[in-house]
Amino acid sequence: MWSFFPFLAFGHLIPFQQLAIALAKSGIRVSYVSTPRNIERLSKPPRNLSHLINFVSLPFPIVESHPLPDGAEATVDIAVNEFKFFIKAFDLLKQPFQRFVSEQKPNWLVMDFMAHWGTDVAQNCGIPVMAFLVFSAATSVFFGPQEFLAPDGQKRSRFTPESLKSSPPWVPFPSEVACRSFEADIIYFALYENNDSGITINERFAKMVKGGPAIAIRTCHELEGEYLRLLAELIGKPVIPVGFLPRGENLDRREITDNSWGEMFDWLDEKDPKSVVYVAFGSESKPTKEQIYEIAYGLEESHLPFIWALRKPSWAIDDSDALPPGFSQSSNKHKVCIGRWAPQMKILSHPSIGGSLFHAGWGSVIETLQFGHTLVVLPFSGDHGFNARLVVEKGLAMEVDRGEDGSFKRDDIAKSLRQSMVSEEGEEMRARSRAAAVFAGDRKLQDHYVEEFVEFLKNGVGKLNQ
Repeated sequence: MWSFFPFLAFGHLIPFQQLAIALAKSGIRVSYVSTPRNIERLSKPPRNLSHLINFVSLPFPIVESHPLPDGAEATVDIAVNEFKFFIKAFDLLKQPFQRFVSEQKPNWLVMDFMAHWGTDVAQNCGIPVMAFLVFSAATSVFFGPQEFLAPDGQKRSRFTPESLKSSPPWVPFPSEVACRSFEADIIYFALYENNDSGITINERFAKMVKGGPAIAIRTCHELEGEYLRLLAELIGKPVIPVGFLPRGENLDRREITDNSWGEMFDWLDEKDPKSVVYVAFGSESKPTKEQIYEIAYGLEESHLPFIWALRKPSWAIDDSDALPPGFSQSSNKHKVCIGRWAPQMKILSHPSIGGSLFHAGWGSVIETLQFGHTLVVLPFSGDHGFNARLVVEKGLAMEVDRGEDGSFKRDDIAKSLRQSMVSEEGEEMRARSRAAAVFAGDRKLQDHYVEEFVEFLKNGVGKLNQ
């Protein structure tokens, strides 16, 4: 039995679950450890595999001095300024998790790097541990080699917000992966500055990388071969790609019971192949009112049909307030669905969808690549910018132009969409996207990555110690 412990963010929870399902297909028993509400919100594993995946609930800790909103158990439930309190509560899961591990004695601990204390649990219980990274290899490379991961003294002074705006000196090949001006200060503070938990995010990453014989990562050589090889050199350990972990959900729209989505698919059926843009910015992105309005007008000005799955912003009084005055939620040219769960994979698989305007979250990049769609990226936070630059570098995407302060206008949105979807100059990018779908959507290839990961976990420690 192998024990999984993801960070409490859905960009982490879902890939860990997908890896658990992939391992269960190989006959591996997995204990997936999280908090009650998060487990409740995850989709159920396939019935034929449910006996191999045991969900273990640990109550989410309460920090009396800094209470979080009722029911808040994932980052999607909190405001940005509450993250520092959330991470303190998350770290209090160490003790109950260690009790579970000491009682159950799993063969491996597969941990999120944010749970840096997983290395202590592993050492205390005499169980090997491995970090599973849910972001791109290019992002991991940007963190740096071992001597920069947990810097001190002079080594620490190498990092400044300005230094993050160019490819790091340890990257020996041309790379676009770096911060924009409007991202640098935020990324610098998030990675390298002390927070209320007493340990920086970069130091969490360093401790987990150091604590195991290898690391696993959700990517594949076909997209990130040079970054994977460099990452292994930088950390001095094997880096095992587990592939894209494509979802195994049924793409048959007849499974949808929500009538409004049924009508949406009827609308899609009327559109030409590869003509519709799918718009979504994930569960963690929090665009401002001005940004939402500019996106809406930009979509309108592109004159392309689109579907927009829009989470109701916290600043909006109701659904109608989430859109500009006079902007219709539904017309023959577009459909906007506010606050409802969207069957994203079913939408992306529809032949009328030709492109996506999205935040460049790694999971969404992977899902979109499977179908050969054109990517237009508008990053908002976290690793979004790194992913955006990676897919642009690979010739698979276009990033919306922005000012030094991160602002963008409706014209920027419309221009990017027109160029990527219908212009002659975008044809090469569209061809590259279709070619990428060959490996991104190849289930046999992606399953082979998981098979190699299983082989390593069964035999890798012994081989490394020989």
